[in-house]
Amino acid sequence: MTGKEKRMMKQWSKIKGENSWTMFKVIAEFVEGFERLNRIGPCISIFGSARTKPDHKYYQLAVDCAKQLTEEGFGVISGGGPGIMEAANKGAHDNNGISVGLNIDLPFEQSHNPYIDPDKNLDFRYFFVRKVMFVKYAQAFVVLPGGYGTMDELFEVLTLMQTKKITEVPVILVGSEFWSGLKGWIKEVMLEQQGNISPKDLDMIPIIDDPKEITGIIENFYSEKEANVLEPNYEL
Repeated sequence: MTGKEKRMMKQWSKIKGENSWTMFKVIAEFVEGFERLNRIGPCISIFGSARTKPDHKYYQLAVDCAKQLTEEGFGVISGGGPGIMEAANKGAHDNNGISVGLNIDLPFEQSHNPYIDPDKNLDFRYFFVRKVMFVKYAQAFVVLPGGYGTMDELFEVLTLMQTKKITEVPVILVGSEFWSGLKGWIKEVMLEQQGNISPKDLDMIPIIDDPKEITGIIENFYSEKEANVLEPNYEL
């Protein structure tokens, strides 16, 4: 074995050792998340940009959405950071509702906002573990304007429902000014031009502007489906 090959094997052995420890870190995050979130009751996950400022109309819209949901007895789950996430937790907090934050360790941003219930403030290292928690404990998803992270969360949820990996639940896009162009592209290109989705897939993403309509959509869904609102999603 040459000197180069020996160095490569040594490096590979180090990587394999690190991978073994990573498995235990991942398991630990799942265990803590399941144990703490199993007790929260029915909640709605709210997605949106971390960059939205408190004086922006979408920040206040997120606050109003969260307040409306807590009026109907739902808790709110957010990503725990600033922007739309903060607004969602603020709306729940100000209305004495359950306010959950799923924080993620990022190099340049993300510290938890002050509106999360202290016993419901969770920290994650791994995005995929965090996303499982978003999905498993949500009875619906409310998606406000955001960037790549918001799109990632939205399309993962839609994919999981489309492929029957999770039970179908309401996914509501809030803000027609922001979402109409995307939905139009999905309809005209993905559906009509390419045939990459089915017409019913487009029905999975209604767009609204009035927060009061959110609870109506959710209540109608569970009334028609006779679904159990208290049951966590995802089979793991």
